[in-house]
This record gives sequence, C-alpha cells and structure tokens, in this order.
Amino acid sequence: MFRRIGNVVVRHPVWTIVAWLIAAVAIVATAPSLPSNSDESSFLPKSYESIKAAELQEKAFPSAFTPSAIALYQRTDGGRLTAADRKDVARITSELGGKHIDQVQKVVPGQPSKDGKYAMTLVQMDSKNAGQPKQVDAAKELRKDVKDLAKGTHLDVKLGGSAAQALDQEDSSKRGQALIGIGTFVIILVTLLIIFRAPILAVLPLLLIGLVSAIANGLIAYATKLFDLQANSSISSILIVVLFGVGTDYFLFLMFRYRERLRAGDEPKQAMVNAVDRVGEAIASAAGAVIIAFLALVLSTLGFLKQMGPALAIAVGATLIAGLTLIPAVVSLIGPKVFWPSKSWQKEPENARFAALGRGVQRRPALTAVLSGLVLVVLSLGTLGFNATFDLASGSMPKTKESMVVQDEMQQAYSAGAAAPTDVYLSSTDGKPLDRAAFGAYAQKLGAVEGVANARMAQVNKAGTTADFTVTLKYEASTDKAIDAVGQVRDVAHSAAPDGTEALVGGMSSIFKDIDSAVTHDYRTVFPVAALLIMVILGLLLRSVVAPWYLIASVGLGFGATLGATVWIFQKGQGHSGLMFMLPVIMYLFVVAIGTDYNILMIARLREEAREGREPREAAGMALRHAGPTVAAAGFILAATFATMMLAGNALLTEMGFAVSFGIAVAAFVMAMFFTPSLTALIGHAAWWPGHGDQAKPTASGAGTGPSDASGGDGRDSVTHDPAGRRG
Repeated sequence: MFRRIGNVVVRHPVWTIVAWLIAAVAIVATAPSLPSNSDESSFLPKSYESIKAAELQEKAFPSAFTPSAIALYQRTDGGRLTAADRKDVARITSELGGKHIDQVQKVVPGQPSKDGKYAMTLVQMDSKNAGQPKQVDAAKELRKDVKDLAKGTHLDVKLGGSAAQALDQEDSSKRGQALIGIGTFVIILVTLLIIFRAPILAVLPLLLIGLVSAIANGLIAYATKLFDLQANSSISSILIVVLFGVGTDYFLFLMFRYRERLRAGDEPKQAMVNAVDRVGEAIASAAGAVIIAFLALVLSTLGFLKQMGPALAIAVGATLIAGLTLIPAVVSLIGPKVFWPSKSWQKEPENARFAALGRGVQRRPALTAVLSGLVLVVLSLGTLGFNATFDLASGSMPKTKESMVVQDEMQQAYSAGAAAPTDVYLSSTDGKPLDRAAFGAYAQKLGAVEGVANARMAQVNKAGTTADFTVTLKYEASTDKAIDAVGQVRDVAHSAAPDGTEALVGGMSSIFKDIDSAVTHDYRTVFPVAALLIMVILGLLLRSVVAPWYLIASVGLGFGATLGATVWIFQKGQGHSGLMFMLPVIMYLFVVAIGTDYNILMIARLREEAREGREPREAAGMALRHAGPTVAAAGFILAATFATMMLAGNALLTEMGFAVSFGIAVAAFVMAMFFTPSLTALIGHAAWWPGHGDQAKPTASGAGTGPSDASGGDGRDSVTHDPAGRRG
C-alpha cells in the first residue's frame, strides 16, 4: 500500500501540492472560531453532585447573586480605609452600575474586610456566557472603567473573579503561544541545520507543517462546534508543539530513509518511492498509536480532556497524511538539491558513535537491559510522593496577573474560604414546604464539621421547598484540606438531612472534589484502554503477541520515571504543593503514545536487519547503528519543542512542558536506544512468536530479503544490502 502511495505522489507531485493548498484555503476560510472556557464546573458531566447543586441553585434561587467579577479596593499607602475612601468606593460602585456594560446584570457593594483595609464591588454577569468571548470583553471594559473611576482618589483598585481570570488567562495564553511558537521554530530550524547542514531542509518542514497546522486548526474548530465540545486556551499551545514536534519527527523518519536510499544508488524519484515504502508502515503505525491514545481521552469524564483527545488526534492524523503525501511530493519535486550545499547525502558516514553503541548492545544485551531498566525504576520511585492540585485558573497563568493578585489578597484580607463558600441545598422530596424549625440544628451539625469556619441558613426559595445553607471553610477552595473538608460536609449533609429531604453540596470545593473523583475514574479507564489499543497496533505491525507486552511495559516504566522526576523537581525541589490534576493523564498519553513511536521505529528496523539473515544480537546492534541517528535527532527535537512550553510562564504549561519533554527524552535515549533493543536481543527469535516476522523470506533467486526488498523486473529497490552493512 505504501509503495502505491509513494508512486502516485512522486509521479504527480504538483497535483498533490495543489490539492493541499486548495484544502487549506477552503478549511481556513470557512472554519468557525475556537472559543475558550476556563470554568472548571463546565468540564464535569451533569451526574456529579456539584453540578446537580448548581442546577438546583439556578431553579430555586434564579435571582441569587453570584459575582463573576470582584473589584478589590485598598489605599495606595496600605492603611485603613477612611470615611472619604468608603464614599469613593460607594460612588464608584454606583457609577459602574450606571454604565450598563454588556453582560453585566448587577453591581452591588461587598463587605469590607475585618481589618478595615479592603472593600469590594461585586459584579454579576450572565452565567450562561461564563468564559465566553463576550464576557471576556466585558471584564476588559470593567477593568478599564473601574480604574478610570478611581483616578484622583487615594484608592488602588484591581479586578478579579472568574471573568477577570478568563481575561488574564486569554492574555497569558496569547503570550505563551507566541513564546512557544518562536521557541519551537528556532529549535527546529537550528537543529535541522546542524543535522543536515542544508538550509532548504531546515526551513522546509516549518513551511509544510505550518500549512498542516492551519488545516488541522480548522478541522478541530469544526469538530468542536459539531460535537459541542468544551475548549480551553491551553489546547492551542499544546497543538503548536504537537503539530511541529510530531510533524518534524515524521519528516526526519522519511528524510533519513530517503538519504539512505540515495546513498544506496537509487535514482532520486525511485529513492523517494522506496523511502515511503520502507518507512511508511512505521510512520503509519506510530501515528496510529498516538491517534488511538489521544482518542482514548474521549472516555474521560472531564470536558477539557474530552475536547483535547479528538483535537490532538485530528492534528496527528493531518500530520500523518502530510508525511505520506505532501512531504514526499515536495521533496521529490526538489530532488537531491534539497540537501544543498552539503554533499553528505552522496556517501554514508561511518556513524562511529552509534556503531559503537550498537556493538555494545550486541555484546552485552543483559547488562544494557539491567542498567537502563534500573534508571527507569529508580526515577519511578518519585511517583510515591505525587499530589494533585485542582485550581485550573491559577495554574494556567502567572501569579503576577491582576486576577491572581486579587485572589491572593482576598485570601489574606478575608477568611481563606470566604472567597468561594460552599453551599448546602436542602430540598423536600415530596414537594411540601420544609420544616424551618429544624434549620438551626441542621446548620449547627454542618458547622461542627472539622475544617468548617461557620455555617448558617442563608435563604429559602419562595415555595419554601429548598433552603440554602452557606458553609464557610477554613481553607482556600482548591487546597487538599478544603477538598477533604467538603467531603466530610457532604457526609454530614446527607446523613443529617431530616426525613423527607435530600441535600446537595455545591461550590468550588465541591467541584474540585468531583474533579478529583473524575480524574481517578480516568486513571482506571483511559490508561488501560490506551495501553491495550497501542498493544493491538504493535501486534499488528510486528505480527507478534510477545513483543507488544515488553514494549508497552518499557513505555510504562518510562511513564513512571517521568512522573517521578516531575514530582522530585516541582514538589520536592521547588516546593509546589502538588502537580496539576490532569498532568498524569496528559503525560501518560504523550509519553506512552509518542514514546511508542521511537520503539516502533527501532523495532521495525531491527526486524528488517533480522530479515537480512542476521542473528537477534547482531540485528539489534545494526538497528541501533542505522536507526539510532534518526531516533536521537527526532527525540531531541520533539523533547526540545515540548520544553518550549515552559516559556509560557504558568504552572500548568511549565509542568507539562518539563514532564513531556523529559518523558520523550527517556523514551528516545533510554528505552528505544538501549532497553528495547537489548530486551529483543535477549529474547531472540521468541520475540516474534507466532508470526516469525524476523525470518528472511525467500525470493525468486532464493536470497533472503524482506517484503520491501524483493527485486526483479518491477522497478523496486535495486540495492538491498551491501557487504559493509549499509541498509535502505
């Protein structure tokens, strides 16, 4: 199949390129915009208690005041607010409400702090548009207006709250995307220049993947709208890295093999056909593993991950098609001039370093397997200290952003849990009015829960069938202590509910509690499903039921080593309270799926060498000699491009950038180069049972060659193997 694809593309390169350009123009011109949502509650399904509580609150208390933005005032000298200052706050609040800004429903004064140094203005917006562009625009206008109204006073005012966080997150995301884009561009350009010493080859993947990126983003926007998926601004930053990182990987897989076929004496166009034929299966299998792993995220209960899975799968799918059609078409059109001015494509270098590494694996496979495996196991021990944090807003932007400063100052000025109180909604199950005489005792039981600062009955709906009890925790909403406390509040709220009533617990801590449960569900569902599907792909590629087991086990060890190293760096080294809650899921999929790419490339090459008649140990050594440079180059570029995410300046992308780049480095330089080939050498022919995929297949002349090495009058490879061990 891949030979046929190569033949069609190489024979009609211009039409292939034109087809891609037409598709790009059509998709980009008609694709809808991709909205962003930073509201954690929108990522949970309706079956969770916190979401049920939010829906009940909207029905029972439709006019309940829930601030979307908070203007926080303090004196410029840091002192207590004077009477004149309080008058200024009241004036600003009144004038701000009189501006009738779009999306703003109410503007009311808030409570002053106990120390008298802070005052608030609370702004309620349309909850249906939380996190959407129109509300972000409203927050931007609010921030400007409130600062303008405070001019000439002794007040310093900052805008916080969920709407302001969405605004700051969008701004931070744009800055992060710019830095990531520039960093990715520079790394790929410089690294390819060093590898090939050819400016055309350095620039070409950036241009081609840029075209693929535009198409992929349009397709993702279509999918997001069609299936009503949630979107998050962090996805755009991840997409940049995935598209350029994975795209460059496939570009390198193809170009290294194309150069190898030229060195073997193939005519330029035939060299590209043979390159696609030989490496196409490895690229398709590698991309298939990544796509399936990403699609496994559809099984997640979190909307953020549900949207990320199909988005990344679409991106990799577009990159795969480009790797098999667009890239071969463009390169075959240019021909060997693509390597200009370097002439290294004309002769094979000694590859002394990788040849030496290959000989080491060939001579001492057991020692290599033990040492590389020991490195992975030791790093994996760090996973025992893993702890999760759940505040997506503060994790996706720097602490210096205005809304984050407001959040921190409010926690100091008011009780830690006051900024996001917990609500217990007590409702009658038979539609009759509640017994108000029982409210006092119920509130007292809620207030007695460990970790609760106070609890009180706040309001009852008009029908008297639902009561709202406000429970203020002693801890900030996203902390472990708050999540543990709200779990106890739920237990008491449910067990102490009077006969004929039921209780639902809402609020941010309750949402984080449910997110914690959802992530635990995802660990138990997404992980094994993704691993099983990747094993199926490996089994189909290698025609073996043995190799997939130790290959996926090695990648699992790589995941453990990556998570352990991330825990040691950020929790132990930098003193973070924990890592972002979705990091292990994302890291597992990136490290397992993309890490499998390098295992696939190495094991496929090892099989080719074995089909030449080499014994398992020699085949492992030769595979490392010839595939090692490709894995090293691809692994370095992909790890470095993911590392650019650390430039974004927020906890989520910094942790993700380090974890994924470290995991890919482990996958390329520990697993694929040493652990996998040494294990395969030790297991020997049994690794290919029951397919015996390593055995040479007889040709018409009786020579032992693989299926892509068969030669005859069909114009296929004219050179398959030479005495020096050079391979195509």
